[in-house]
Amino acid sequence: MPEYTLWTLLGMAAVLLAEILWLRTGVFRQPRYWISLAIILGFQVLVDGWLTKLSAPLVIYNPREFSGIRFPWDIPIEDFGFGWAMVTLAIILWNRWGGADDAAAERPAPDDREIR
Repeated sequence: MPEYTLWTLLGMAAVLLAEILWLRTGVFRQPRYWISLAIILGFQVLVDGWLTKLSAPLVIYNPREFSGIRFPWDIPIEDFGFGWAMVTLAIILWNRWGGADDAAAERPAPDDREIR
């Protein structure tokens, strides 16, 4: 199996297992997670498509190091798995250890402020 393909699959499996077995943030049940993935995917297709277009590539992949499957616009399919793993891990860790909800919970409500 090509190296980039292997590391992509291992990264995706590691993130999935970390969420299911250890972190358990429930991120996969949150609509905002799926909405953010859709937004990121849209920009990833635009940027990755431009960077990897075979007509004038800015990034060149060694054909022996990935599966050879390119979709759409010449994007190696592994880029999507790598991107998913990276973004999902960041969101899971944010939800687990320092997310916006934690910061909001620590702030006093407007009615709870002390009057001086």
